[in-house]
Amino acid sequence: MTAPSAPRVTLSTSSVYPGTTASAFEVAGRLGYDGVEVMVGIDDVSADINAVRGLRDYHGVPVTSVHAPCLLITQRVWGTDPWAKLERSAEMAHALDADVVVVHPPFRWQRDYGRRFVEGVADLEQRTGIDFAVENMYPWRTGKRELQAYVPGWDPREQDYAHVTIDLSHTATSHSDPLAMAKDLGPRLRHVHVADGSGTGAKDEHLVPGRGSQPCADFLSQVVAAGFDGDLVVEISTRKAGSDANRETDLLESLAFVRLHADAGPA
Repeated sequence: MTAPSAPRVTLSTSSVYPGTTASAFEVAGRLGYDGVEVMVGIDDVSADINAVRGLRDYHGVPVTSVHAPCLLITQRVWGTDPWAKLERSAEMAHALDADVVVVHPPFRWQRDYGRRFVEGVADLEQRTGIDFAVENMYPWRTGKRELQAYVPGWDPREQDYAHVTIDLSHTATSHSDPLAMAKDLGPRLRHVHVADGSGTGAKDEHLVPGRGSQPCADFLSQVVAAGFDGDLVVEISTRKAGSDANRETDLLESLAFVRLHADAGPA
């Protein structure tokens, strides 16, 4: 019996920040990643479909997914209409031969957007043929206060999304069990952001996998054994790496960690 193939291990362009989208393609190709997830953000190149296509073709690194511009710092990228941003993200995915758009749930103050978010995402998927994988988030904490910043909620298990992204830094911040989350989602788990977190305080740390409290190794083994065939996207923070050499060490360590623990092994 033929062994199942291991999922692709790809690199989020956010993992090289404050480096550029262009540098992410270069390093992904040189280090041996299977592809790139484009985080559409404040780097103008990331929001330019033709520029990203040029980077893809020049470096020979496929774009496997697109992360819609839904962070606080990207509220004005591609305008201010959140639905228009998702439509544009689907356009980029089609143009670059990607099949997944990652999206966060709306902020609580985006009332109209949040009110029909679940139904609107389902409609987008049907119309565009792109999978919109809604990401797990976390409560915001200030001191002893906990604020519910997302609607309809930060835990995607509570909604009828067809496709979901699990982010292992976000499970640390929300104090969630990622193994249980993956089991609960079953085939709805479409996409994974691999990182780590300490689970202390309110920080979303995006550590190198294996350097925090999350059961990253067990999680990867579990989801692959369960038949997961989406992408495993390294999404770490290297802002404090101090040098390009240190950043590449973190990216190589992350790639090796994911490949080791996501190896499907013999059937």
